[in-house]
Amino acid sequence: MAKDKIVLTGDRPTGRLHIGHYVGSLRQRLILQEDPSIDKMFIMIADAQALTDNADNPEKVRESVLQVTMDYLSIGIDPDRTTIFIQSKIPALHEMTMYYMNLVTVARVQRNPTVKNEIKMRGFEANLPVGFFTYPISQASDITAFMGTIVPVGEDQEPMIEQCREIVRKFNATYGEVLVEPEIYLPYNKACLRLPGTDGQAKMSKSLGNTIYLSDSEEELRTKVMSMYTDPNHIRIEDPGQVEGNTVFTYLDALVQPDSFEKYLPEYKNLDELKSHYRRGGLGDVKVKKFLLKVLNEFLVPIRERRAYYEEHPEVVVDVLRKGTEKANAEAEQTLDKMKKAMQIDYFNQWAEDYNLDKVDM
Repeated sequence: MAKDKIVLTGDRPTGRLHIGHYVGSLRQRLILQEDPSIDKMFIMIADAQALTDNADNPEKVRESVLQVTMDYLSIGIDPDRTTIFIQSKIPALHEMTMYYMNLVTVARVQRNPTVKNEIKMRGFEANLPVGFFTYPISQASDITAFMGTIVPVGEDQEPMIEQCREIVRKFNATYGEVLVEPEIYLPYNKACLRLPGTDGQAKMSKSLGNTIYLSDSEEELRTKVMSMYTDPNHIRIEDPGQVEGNTVFTYLDALVQPDSFEKYLPEYKNLDELKSHYRRGGLGDVKVKKFLLKVLNEFLVPIRERRAYYEEHPEVVVDVLRKGTEKANAEAEQTLDKMKKAMQIDYFNQWAEDYNLDKVDM
């Protein structure tokens, strides 16, 4: 019998979501939401993970939970088709993490490239929180609690998914076939695998201040686009320009639409023509940036409008989270029950069978 196709993904609530989140994962979620072959879809707001490096600022995390949910709803995530829930409100996830910790060695976690990179980026080498260190194990709980088979993430998360698969295999080999191995779902557009920051840095990051938020106003967007990193050697308009590594063109690769040129730059048929002109010289950065600004603004206008509604009606957002969390909690509890039965630690039910006692729901 074919297993259900279940999507599990999410974000750490440490601020509003940006355009990098959209092209890297959010857009894939919208595609999956419309896919009739998908049986269930869950999006987790990973507040417990966010607290591992924001323990001294829980207010930031609390406020960001609502901000991230508003971003989800504004881009078109439909709570009737996609369950949005809060990680810390699902007790089964934390219990499952404890059980999985017994199946993973410290050395294995230390070898995880994603963990190593994140530790270095946050300066945790000498003072590493245990909660942050055990990320891969916690993430395995998040995925397996919902029997997730499809996990849409960026390529930097691939080592985390592989470690989850290892945990699933170890659990099943030890206790019996209960859990399913997930598959990673990468962006279809290579330009979206890792969208750079507006300053040309390898990654768009809130902490680096090089982000374009989905909730940015038109004026904020204009300021950021017109100051974007291009080709430092393209000083005069007549100079040949480099497209590779040019942030503006990377964004166009990721976001330009089939009708964008007809609407905003009709002297070019497509992006290839624009790139060719830039490479041979005679095309200024300002013109290309203004084109990108129009492309981005067209994309963000409906998102801004929907977000304005949710900002005025926070009760709608809270209700979405409450209902989604209740539904997710029921799903996770079912998986936990199966796991504990397989591990033979479902004590009271087992004793009831062994000694012909009344079953106790505990």
